Amino acid sequence: MARLPVYPPKHPERIPQRMSFSRFSKAAGITAAASAVCLSLYLFAGQPAVHAAQDPPPPPPQNAGGPPPPGAPGAPPHSHPAPTNLKVLPRNLTGEQVHEIMEQWEGELGTGCKTCHAVDPKNLGPNGKPRLNFADDSKKEKQTARKMYEMTEGINAKYIAKIDSSGAPVTCGTCHRGHLGPEPFVAPKEEDHPH
Repeated sequence: MARLPVYPPKHPERIPQRMSFSRFSKAAGITAAASAVCLSLYLFAGQPAVHAAQDPPPPPPQNAGGPPPPGAPGAPPHSHPAPTNLKVLPRNLTGEQVHEIMEQWEGELGTGCKTCHAVDPKNLGPNGKPRLNFADDSKKEKQTARKMYEMTEGINAKYIAKIDSSGAPVTCGTCHRGHLGPEPFVAPKEEDHPH
């Protein structure tokens, strides 16, 4: 399955067809790959790589005759309803496409859905917990997210797309780097680096 662009371009004709990657974007890619390896080692440390023939893996828990839990084999795929209140994202996006963009933003901002989306206490899910009302505009964080999206789109269209060797587009993660409030950059002192 082809990945969607994180930010669907408003003017694709302005984006150069072939962009060379800057040293910064190459370093970012190498850092991301190294982080993925470290995360894999952390997550799977202590896990047996192979089960011995006399020690089969335990069977999955039975669900007392009910439907399998979400994500389990045989469970229906989770569907994402069509969006109903898109103000800055393209209105022709499917629910799945919007969900992928939101997951990307969650990772880049180090946050979750409830940061921008209001809880609807009258709409309970199968687990008894209230669902989120994605169309609700009452949270100021959602308004801020829309403004920030417009800002990054503007930067990419007006500036980044015009630089032949610009590399990757500006995203939430360019500044936020996994933090809801961007961490301030502190330049190293003169004596900390050679001239």
